[in-house]
Amino acid sequence: MHLHDVWFVLIAVLWIGYFFLEGFDFGVGVLTKLLARDRAEKRVLINTIGPVWDGNEVWLLSAGGATFAAFPEWYATLFSGFYLPLLVILVCLIVRGVAFEYRAKRDDDRWQTNWEHAIFYTSVIVAFLWGVAFANIVRGVKINAQGEYAGNILDLLNPYALLGGLVTLSLFTFHGAVFTALKTLGDIRERARRTATWLGLATAVLALGFLLWTQADSGDGKSLIALLVAVVALVSAVGLNLAGREGWSFAYSGVTVVAAVAMLFLALFPDVMPSTLNDDWSLTVTSAASTPYTLKIMTWCAGIATPVVLLYQGWTYWVFRKRIGTQNIAAGSAH
Repeated sequence: MHLHDVWFVLIAVLWIGYFFLEGFDFGVGVLTKLLARDRAEKRVLINTIGPVWDGNEVWLLSAGGATFAAFPEWYATLFSGFYLPLLVILVCLIVRGVAFEYRAKRDDDRWQTNWEHAIFYTSVIVAFLWGVAFANIVRGVKINAQGEYAGNILDLLNPYALLGGLVTLSLFTFHGAVFTALKTLGDIRERARRTATWLGLATAVLALGFLLWTQADSGDGKSLIALLVAVVALVSAVGLNLAGREGWSFAYSGVTVVAAVAMLFLALFPDVMPSTLNDDWSLTVTSAASTPYTLKIMTWCAGIATPVVLLYQGWTYWVFRKRIGTQNIAAGSAH
């Protein structure tokens, strides 16, 4: 296997890790309106991801940096062609981070309510737009002979991409509901389980349609296996949630995210951005890659740094593994 193939796989792994981890905290952000009944329950939901949400975003920074260094042509075309949705995502991530940090700075109902609105809406928008972006990457966009994006923003809002956005939104919210059931106590835990059930059923319908569409357009035997794994894992997650096995349900909802994203990358390879204008103008792992020397240096750096990051993040989740409930929220506290 060539180094450019290795780095395509590594970038896929970074995006899979990002969507697995950030996916459930986007879901929790959405659930602050769908599930929480009062301020105390909103605090419980926010506190379940409070210690980890910023660490989850490290995976996004790593994926973006790795793409820039390993596949500069891919990075340039992607960020120039998708500049508006990616700018919206960036702004929402900034506002979302500020909302987590500033919500508790003042003991004022209007102040906290406005920041809670920001958490909800930015979570919805980002979860949806990631699906739109990745669906367009897999489907292909208008790339000309110079490797530049030749379309406009409306080209990105096609039916396949919009369905992809609905899939990521519903899947992340389901993932977040299962995580909430795993991390909470009392009535909110039971309602999270019930919410996860209907979210799982809705996700199954949307995801099956989207993944079958992807398989029909650009899939092969490997992507079909990933599709089957995603479907079986999603059904298992819903069933285990109904049985009250929250830990296993969360594990299988995570497998669903992993398999679904892996399927997209398997369907994409060996392209990194297909051209809908001419197949010969598509960006591939070969044509978009950096020099072998650059990839070699990056491989050594990744081999040293990645285990450290994984150990640190795993330790963080272990430290904050206990369940919380409204009884853990001090009366009158904003935290």
